[in-house]
Amino acid sequence: MDWLTPTLLAFAAVAVTVLVYHILLRIVRRLTRSKAIGRMFLDSAAKPLGVSLCLMVLHGVLRAVPQDLPMLGLFLHIATLLLILSLTWAAVRCTAAIGDVIVTLNPVQEGEWRRARKVETQTRFLVRGLNVLIVIIGLGSALMTFNSVQQLGTSLLASAGIGGIILGFAARPVLGNLLAGMQIALTQPFRIDDVLNVQGEWCWVEEVTATYVVLRVWDLRRLVMPLQWFIENPFQNWSRNNADMLGTVFLWVDYAMPIEPLRDEFSRLLRTTELWDGQLERVQVTDSDERAMQVRFLMSAQDSSRSWDLRCLIREGMVTFVQRYHADCLPRLRAQVVGRTEDDANGFPGANKKGLTE
Repeated sequence: MDWLTPTLLAFAAVAVTVLVYHILLRIVRRLTRSKAIGRMFLDSAAKPLGVSLCLMVLHGVLRAVPQDLPMLGLFLHIATLLLILSLTWAAVRCTAAIGDVIVTLNPVQEGEWRRARKVETQTRFLVRGLNVLIVIIGLGSALMTFNSVQQLGTSLLASAGIGGIILGFAARPVLGNLLAGMQIALTQPFRIDDVLNVQGEWCWVEEVTATYVVLRVWDLRRLVMPLQWFIENPFQNWSRNNADMLGTVFLWVDYAMPIEPLRDEFSRLLRTTELWDGQLERVQVTDSDERAMQVRFLMSAQDSSRSWDLRCLIREGMVTFVQRYHADCLPRLRAQVVGRTEDDANGFPGANKKGLTE
C-alpha cells in the first residue's frame, strides 16, 4: 500500500508526458518540411528522445516521493540505468542524423560527383567512429553506477598498463580495422559507388562500416572485406578520378582480311548504340603469328557497366560481320603440297602422307 500513491503518480506523469510529446511532435512535423535539417534530426531521434523524456519524468517522481519507501533505491537505480541507455541511444541517432544531413547537403550533381562521394565516404567513417565512442561512453557510465564496479575500477588503476597491453593484443584485429578505416577516410583510395577490381571480381563499393566494406559484385553477390585488407593488398579502382572507361575487343582473322571493311563496320556499330559516349574509336592490328593477325577494337564509354555491354555488343557484331561477308577470312590452318614422287603418280598407298607440311 505504501507504493500505491507513488505508482499512480508515476503512471499519470508518464502518460501526460507521452501525450504532450506526441502532440508537440505532430505539430512540429506539420509545420516543417521533410527535408529540413531540424526535421531530419527530429525524425531520426524521435523515439529515443520520447523514451528519455519519460524516464526523466519518472526519475523526478521517484526523487519526489518519500525516501523511506521500501526498494526505492533499487527502482531509482534501474531508472538511472535506463535513462543513461536511452540518452546513449538518442546520441547515436543524432550522430547518424548528422551524417544524413551532410550527405543531403552535398548531393551528387553532374560535374561534382567526385566531391559528393568523397564527402559521403568520409562522413560515414566519422559517424560510425563517433557512434562506437558514444556507445563505449554510455556503457561505461551505466557500469559506473554500480558501487562494486567503481571499487574495481579504483583497484585496476595500478595494473592499467599491463591490462592495456593485454587488451591491445586481444583487440588487435578490431583496432587495426578501426585505424585502417580512419586512414581510408583521410586518404580516399576508394569511395562509395566506386568501381573496384578486387581479387579478380568486378564490383562496386556499396557500404563502408567501421571495420569492413561491402562490395556488390556484378552478378549481385556481396563481398565483405575487412578494411585492413585494403591497406595491405593492391586492388584496382576503375573510377578513382572519373567513371570513364576504355573497352577493348580482340578479333583474330586471316591475313587475307582487309582492315578497312572492319573499320567501317566498327564505326557503324558504334553510331547505332547509346552505350558509346562518342569520345574514342580506334581499330589497330596489335598482333600476328604464323596463322592469323589480331585486330583490336578500342572504344570508350561513360562507366564500367556501359563499357562491358558495349564490348559484348561490338564483339557480337564484328563476328557476325566477318561470318556473313568475309567467311573465307576466318582463321584457318594451312597445308601445302611441296612435291610428288613417282610412286605418288602411280597411286601407291601412302602417297598422300609425303610432302605435306603444316
